[in-house]
Amino acid sequence: MKTVLFIGTLIVNLALIFYSIGIITEQVKHTLSRRVLGFVSVGLIFDITATVLMIIGSENPAFTAHGLLGYSSLTGMLVDAILLWRLAKKNGVNAAVPKGLHWYTRIAYAWWLAAYITGALIVFLK
Repeated sequence: MKTVLFIGTLIVNLALIFYSIGIITEQVKHTLSRRVLGFVSVGLIFDITATVLMIIGSENPAFTAHGLLGYSSLTGMLVDAILLWRLAKKNGVNAAVPKGLHWYTRIAYAWWLAAYITGALIVFLK
């Protein structure tokens, strides 16, 4: 495995850890907190970094089925982070998360997990 892909793989695993802590905290408490904002934001930074590294290191074209799944899931998480930050700005850090945003967060995270799992399977089956 190319070094850049190896580093990208390590970083996407960090994204998984950070997203999971932030999203699960929000899903359990139904409340926005500095912890949720911090972990989701750092997860997003790791996700973007990993995606760029994997594009650079991949021998495949940028637009494969897995690539499209990954880009769409990254976009979903970007939108989620923006919506969470907008909520914090509007209602304060310890605001209750509205039901619609709560469900969007869950769906975006599940979609991201699907992209993560398919990527892991692609590496495993190679």
